[in-house]
Amino acid sequence: MTTELANTEITPADVPAVGEAWTRIEPFALTFDGFRYWGSVEKCAEVAGRTPKTLTDLRTCLFFEARRWKNLGREPDGESMKRIRALISVIQQKIKTGDTR
Repeated sequence: MTTELANTEITPADVPAVGEAWTRIEPFALTFDGFRYWGSVEKCAEVAGRTPKTLTDLRTCLFFEARRWKNLGREPDGESMKRIRALISVIQQKIKTGDTR
């Protein structure tokens, strides 16, 4: 089971490198429970579908991708991995600068 991490608890070492395999990214994605945070699957999907601005939005998007691919029973395709890697890159920047909103 993956331990949840609050935005303020994440360190740069917790965030996978942009080039990491899905097997390393997925556990990090699940350190945030977007369904619980937003109160419903629908609200989480709504937030995940818009352009992320905050660390919480970014983590919501990453969580939603992890749940989607888990439900599909396979690893993300190439296009999805591009989006996932972009999310990871911005998450890294926000953690390094201390922007934990």
